[in-house]
Amino acid sequence: MTATTDGSAGAVGPRAAAASTTHDTDASASGLDAAAARAAERAVEHLLARQDPEGWWKGDLETNVTMDAEDLLLRQFLGILDADTLRAAALHIRREQREDGAWATFYGGPGEVSATVEAYVALRLAGDPPEAPHMARASAWVRARGGIAAARVFTRIWLALFGWWRWEDLPELPPELLFLPKWFPLNIYDFGCWARQTIVPLTVVSAKRPVRPAPFPLDELHTDPARPNPPRPLAPATGWDGIFQRLDKALHAYHRVAPRALRGTAMNVAARWIVERQENDGCWGGIQPPAVYSVIALHLLGYDLQHPVMRAGLESLDRFAVWREDGSRMIEACQSPVWDTCLAAIALADGGLPPDHPALVKAVDWMLDEEITRTGDWAVRRPGLPPGGWAFEFHNDNYPDIDDTAEVVLALRRVRHPDPARVDAAVARGTRWTLGMQSRNGAWAAFDADNTSPFPNRLPFCDFGEVVDPPSADVTAHVVEMLAHEGRAQDPRTRRGIEWLLANQEPNGAWFGRWGVNHVYGTGSVLPALTAAGLPLSHPAVRRAVRWLGTVQNEDGGWGEDLRSYEDEAWIGRGASTASQTAWALIALLAAGERDSGPVRRGVAWLAETQREDGSWDEPYFTGTGFPWDFSINYHLYRQVFPLTALGRYVYGDPSPGRKR
Repeated sequence: MTATTDGSAGAVGPRAAAASTTHDTDASASGLDAAAARAAERAVEHLLARQDPEGWWKGDLETNVTMDAEDLLLRQFLGILDADTLRAAALHIRREQREDGAWATFYGGPGEVSATVEAYVALRLAGDPPEAPHMARASAWVRARGGIAAARVFTRIWLALFGWWRWEDLPELPPELLFLPKWFPLNIYDFGCWARQTIVPLTVVSAKRPVRPAPFPLDELHTDPARPNPPRPLAPATGWDGIFQRLDKALHAYHRVAPRALRGTAMNVAARWIVERQENDGCWGGIQPPAVYSVIALHLLGYDLQHPVMRAGLESLDRFAVWREDGSRMIEACQSPVWDTCLAAIALADGGLPPDHPALVKAVDWMLDEEITRTGDWAVRRPGLPPGGWAFEFHNDNYPDIDDTAEVVLALRRVRHPDPARVDAAVARGTRWTLGMQSRNGAWAAFDADNTSPFPNRLPFCDFGEVVDPPSADVTAHVVEMLAHEGRAQDPRTRRGIEWLLANQEPNGAWFGRWGVNHVYGTGSVLPALTAAGLPLSHPAVRRAVRWLGTVQNEDGGWGEDLRSYEDEAWIGRGASTASQTAWALIALLAAGERDSGPVRRGVAWLAETQREDGSWDEPYFTGTGFPWDFSINYHLYRQVFPLTALGRYVYGDPSPGRKR
C-alpha cells in the first residue's frame, strides 16, 4: 500500500514521515555544526590577530568613573593635573552620565551616589558650571538621596583632602594598626590583600589629615549646607555594629592624644611596608586604588615627586590610562594580561588550533616568564610553603593568585611546547603551591588561605565592598579542574574540594559566582570541574545544575544574568543574553554531556548568529565581579575567549579527562 495524494492512507505513510523528519533533523544538526565550526574559525582568527608580539593578550578592563575621578583628584592634590588629561577624562565621564543625571557602576545599572558625587566633582574640576543642565540634574539627584553624607567613606576621604568634608566626620584608621600581631583580631593580615594594600597607606592619610585648598565649594551637593553631616544615633551596644561604632569613637579620642613618638614610629613602619611592596613596574599590587593611596601617603611623609619611588609610582598610574580614538581617556582599575592570556590560550587550543602552533608556544613562553618564585604576603598564613604560581597582572609578585595559577596550568597543558621539562617544572611548582593554599574547610580562595575573619567587614571604615577573601565556588572549581587534569582527581585534598562544592550547591541547582556574574558563572565553573574529576554525569548535583540552566535560558537562546542578582534573588539567572554568559552556560552543559540537547543547540546557534563579521562579539554588559554588587567589571576579552571555548568544545569535544555516564 502506498500513501494517497493527501497523505492519509497506508502503512508506509507514517514511516515515510518519520524518515523525512529524521532527515530534516539531521540536516539541521549538520547545518548547526557547520555554522559553529565557521564561527569558531573566525573567532580563532580574530583572537590570533589580537596577540601582542611578546605573546600575551590583554583586553580593556572597564569599571566605573570613580577610577577616572580619583585619578584627577590625585593629580589635583599633587599639583600635577594638566589640561589635556583633564579634558580627555571629562569627555569620558560626561559620556557615561545617565539621563537622570546620575552615574551607574555598571552598564544599564541604577544610579549610585558615590559614583555620581565623584563624577560631578571631576567635571567641576574640568570647568563644567554647576548650573549647566547636566550638572544641575546630577546635583539634584545627589541631594534627593541624602547628599554627600550618603556617599561611601572612600568618597568622603577624597573630599576631605580638599576640605569639602571634615576629617573628624570620617571613621578613624590609626597607623598603630600595623603593630597588632598576626594572631590578633583586625591585624592587617585579617584583611584581603586588596583591602590590606589600601588600608596601610590610608592609615598614614588618616593620621596626617591633609587639606589642600578647595578650588570651588560643593554646597549644591549637600541637603543642608549648614549641616552637611547630620548626627545619627548609634546602634545598640549589644550588637556588633554598635560595638564597632563605639570603638571608632574611642579611636577618634585616641587620635587627639596619640603619643607623638609612637605615632611617628607607626607611620615609619607603614612607609617601609609600602615601599617594600612596590612592584618592579612602580605599582602596588597591580591595582589602581592601592597605588593612588600609596603615592599620597608617601608624599605626606616627605617623599617628593622626583623621588624614584614616587616617580615610578606615578608612571605606573599613567599606564592604567586607555586613550580612545575620540580623544577620551578611561582609567583601568587594574590590568589582566596573565588572566587574559591563559584564557586565550585555552580558547585557541579548544577551538581547534594545533597544540604546537607558534602563537600558543609564544604564549606559553610568556606565561612561563611570568611565574612567581618568591615568597609574598600569603606566606603569613602558610609559612614554609615553597612559592610557585601566577598573578593576574603584569607585575604583582607579592600577590600571586590561586585562580590564575589554576587556569595557567590548564593552559600550559593545552600546548605542545619544545621544552616540556620546563613546563613540567613550572606546573609542579604551581600545583604544589596551590595545594598548600587550601583553606581548612577544603576549598580555595583567590589570594590567601583561611582569610575569613568576621571582624573587618564590621568596621565603619569598610563600606566599599568585600574586605576579606573567603573561599569561593568558582576558584575552588578551577583548582579541582586543574588537579583532575594533573591526574590528582583521587588526591584526598581534591576530594575535599569536591565535597565542599557539592555541599555549597544552591537549592536551585546553581553555584554562586564570586568573581563573575553570577550563578551562571559559578555553575559554568563548577560543572566542568566535577565531571573532569570523575563525578558521573548522572549524579544528582549535575542533573540539578543542568535543569537550572535550562530553566534560565532566554527565549533568544542565550543566557544572561544581571548584576542585580547579587542584591535581589529575583534577578538570579535573569538578564539580557551576553556572549560570555551564554558561553559559560554552554561550557557547563557540554561538560555534563548535553551536547545534543535543545538548550545547547539553541545556545550555539545564538553565538553563531550574534558573531560579528570580524569574528568577535559585542558585549556592553558587565559580566565580571570585583566585589559582589559594589564593584563590577567589563573584561573586554571575555566576549572573545569564552565563546570560542564553548564553540570549540561543541565542535571538537570536551577536554575533560574523567567524565563518566
